[in-house]
Amino acid sequence: MPRYARDKNLASILGVIVAVALVATLYFARVVLIPFTLAILITFVLSPVAKFLERLHFGRLLSTVLVVALSFLIVGAVGWTVTQQFSEVMNQLPNYKSNIRQKAESLPWSKSTALNNASDTMNEISKDLAASPAHPDSSSAAASRNSTPSRQRPMPVEIVKSPTLPLESVENILGLLATFCIVVVLTFFMLIRRENLRNRLISLAGQRSLHVMTQALDDATARVSRYLRLQLLVNICYGALIGTCLHFIGVPGGLLWGVLVGVLRFLPYIGPPLGGIMPLLLSIAIFNGWIKPLETFGLFVVTEVLVSNFIEPMLYGAYTGISSVAILLAAIFWTAIWGPIGLVLCTPLTVCLVVIGRHVPRLGFLAVLLGDEPVLAPGIRYYQRLLAMDHEEARRVLEKYLQNKSLADLYDSVLIPALGVAERDRHRERLDQNSAKFIADNTRRIVGELFNERRQNSRAILGESGTADNHIAVAPAPGDSYSVPSSTNPSPALPKIVVLPARDRADEIVAVMLCHLLSAAGYSAECIPLGRVAEMSLKAAQAAPDIVCISALPLHALANAKAAVAQLRGHLPHTDVLLGIWDYRGDPDRLVARLGLPGNHAVATTLAQALAEIEAQRAAPAPSVPTQFPEPVPARS
Repeated sequence: MPRYARDKNLASILGVIVAVALVATLYFARVVLIPFTLAILITFVLSPVAKFLERLHFGRLLSTVLVVALSFLIVGAVGWTVTQQFSEVMNQLPNYKSNIRQKAESLPWSKSTALNNASDTMNEISKDLAASPAHPDSSSAAASRNSTPSRQRPMPVEIVKSPTLPLESVENILGLLATFCIVVVLTFFMLIRRENLRNRLISLAGQRSLHVMTQALDDATARVSRYLRLQLLVNICYGALIGTCLHFIGVPGGLLWGVLVGVLRFLPYIGPPLGGIMPLLLSIAIFNGWIKPLETFGLFVVTEVLVSNFIEPMLYGAYTGISSVAILLAAIFWTAIWGPIGLVLCTPLTVCLVVIGRHVPRLGFLAVLLGDEPVLAPGIRYYQRLLAMDHEEARRVLEKYLQNKSLADLYDSVLIPALGVAERDRHRERLDQNSAKFIADNTRRIVGELFNERRQNSRAILGESGTADNHIAVAPAPGDSYSVPSSTNPSPALPKIVVLPARDRADEIVAVMLCHLLSAAGYSAECIPLGRVAEMSLKAAQAAPDIVCISALPLHALANAKAAVAQLRGHLPHTDVLLGIWDYRGDPDRLVARLGLPGNHAVATTLAQALAEIEAQRAAPAPSVPTQFPEPVPARS
């Protein structure tokens, strides 16, 4: 096995070992890690208030004391009021027993004979199983009187759970109080020494990773703090709205249910249903009829739908940076590791993991797996859908991109890169002929359809560089000439432009795109159909253009593009030639020197740059062009 393969396998094994060790540490050290994590999150929430008091010249220590004391007062007051309302609601429950029985009897399945029979049968079986066995002495006497020997019935054994001792209850309460005190103390010291804690975390990464660690901490702090503050605000408003509406509906304990719903909404997915069950059951118990319970049920459903699907995504959907599937998986993982507290902390912890994945290259898989940003560029998604022979989905990718972009941006940023990838795969024999033909044909058709739709809807084609007219054009069939006249009568100062592809059908499709943009800008543009270099150059010369554009996708079309330049130099020595080497990532100056272009020739790597070059050549004085056409210069096609 090669050495690099052994190193790669060893790195994979070490990665698995580190991941298992990390999960085990999170599980066995949860007693320490849970209070520490809770303290950090509470510090994120309270830091803005402490900073505000510091700006009012209260001092760091006094500001921290005031913030912690104010938090205690608010939580204590709300907790006391909620406790009182809970006691009142529980004391009133016996008064609703008759109403509950009447509601149960009114249900359709309460009168079902089959269900009643099954229920009676189960009750009888339970009574028989619970019946105590006969006394052992009487059993032995009966057995002695009977001449036929019989097996003695085994004595049933029942395992009874011992009641909870008072000492165990005291230990549980003391454990909760100890955790609470640890969280409070850690929060207090983190608020006082927050810069010192940040500097120590940065120093752990070393000076070489100073920039990355600083960016990661700032990003994580900003995202988590903003998310927690906004979530707290949303849940407070949500609970206040629910409590107020329940009060007007007539459900007792409106403040109690409002606080309960607001707190439970910190639990993803299961929090809102848990918060709505008790008020709904209480409304069924206390009200006659079903109108009020239906109002209560509709209140929770409508409010949750509006908040979850509109308000929350609008407020802090962009601040989390994690996908909905990742939130679900994180909820399962952190609940399995840390229990109910892990369910509360799953979203902030996952946000931190996504931020780490974005700033640490070796952990980039975390951002890919958990993040909500698209991992594939629009051009790659379009090419992948065409590889799957999915024309409709590929078109939807382009239409979604066009919602806030111009057609010129779509050509330069999506379609040309996709065609470049397809050409590279085709020349490397990763793409079969049928797939290549499907991609070229569908791209040609989609380009024509989108251009016509944008023209008909009078939407922008060039973006900032121009406006579209209302002329309708169609994409040419393979082998046909493509002429796109402008919508208005072109001015005599506007040059006539001819565009010819260098080598492949992909070059021809990009040439059609350039004709689209030129026609939208008011030029008279003609696309020469794909053929041999000498034939295309002769047709371009016969059209007597002012500017000739050559469309070529690197790198395989560069030789043909150079041959086309040589042919055009012989046919049209005084005509400006624009060489479009689309999506070229190298140095344009070195490319010009490599191709040996004369002074009246220019190079463009994007369609927007090609339009700018044509505008510059249009402003320059045009030289006289000979009317005769010399013989073609032999060149390789």
